[in-house]
Amino acid sequence: MNETLRTVDGRPVLRIQRQLHHTPEKVWRAITEPDHLSRWYPFQVTDMDLRIGGRIDFDDGAGTTMTATITELDPPRTFAFSEHAPAQTPNESDDLVHFELRPEGADCLLVFTHTFDDRPAAAAYATGWQTCLDQLQALLADRPAPAATDPAQRHETYISAFGLDTGSTGSTEQGWLVRFDRQLMGPPIDTVWDALTSGAETATTGTPAPPTATTREVPAAAITALQAPTLLEYDWRDAQGPAGRVRWELSQGPAGARITLTQTGPHGAEQERSTALAAWRTHLDLLARRLHAPTPG
Repeated sequence: MNETLRTVDGRPVLRIQRQLHHTPEKVWRAITEPDHLSRWYPFQVTDMDLRIGGRIDFDDGAGTTMTATITELDPPRTFAFSEHAPAQTPNESDDLVHFELRPEGADCLLVFTHTFDDRPAAAAYATGWQTCLDQLQALLADRPAPAATDPAQRHETYISAFGLDTGSTGSTEQGWLVRFDRQLMGPPIDTVWDALTSGAETATTGTPAPPTATTREVPAAAITALQAPTLLEYDWRDAQGPAGRVRWELSQGPAGARITLTQTGPHGAEQERSTALAAWRTHLDLLARRLHAPTPG
């Protein structure tokens, strides 16, 4: 795996390299000519003004359109454009897609980078770009696109490789905070909600939290807020009594449902915070595995 994710000027940058057995001039045509670009890029190109400052119009054919501005153009070496995020991706502003072609004899090395805002989406972006670059290589070789690999499995590999499963910690006026933002590949919000509340269809505020939304390391108490299919919140207890809250929120991400899981705890309970980080990481891994499992039949 040569894909990397790093932070530059506060923004995530995904980098992918591909060794291409074609000249830079041939690859250049495949990444800058609208008819060729449309055959492997996630969006169809409906119009392109190929100059620095020129506009590119994209359409995915399913109701999402997007524009971009060309920011770099140095044939046949570098091509870059800034995509203006559509309303369907509220966690993004303007990203940057950058292609660099490095001659290597009769071949060339493609260095592709994508700069964006929504770090939890990095694994989904990497999964999608790998599929696109597979299609680019097939186009260059004048052969059919390769059979699709399991995107969920590839996605979870990137989740682990990029450290997107580790969670983060912070503080509140009352104490500590643990947070996880877990993007899923495929399952919609309703499906995740059903898995999260399995066996608790009659749950309401004041009733026990569903076992599928709890972990034994964090003793759960009563539900404090419930709004299907996007919000589940409940109290948890330590040896002294009520200690904080666990909150599950579901939203739409770029490839399926997005889980935001937070837990709060009191000042001075550092061991409980560490326990929560480890417990919820395992819980979310198991939940993702269950949701990504092939459907029987």
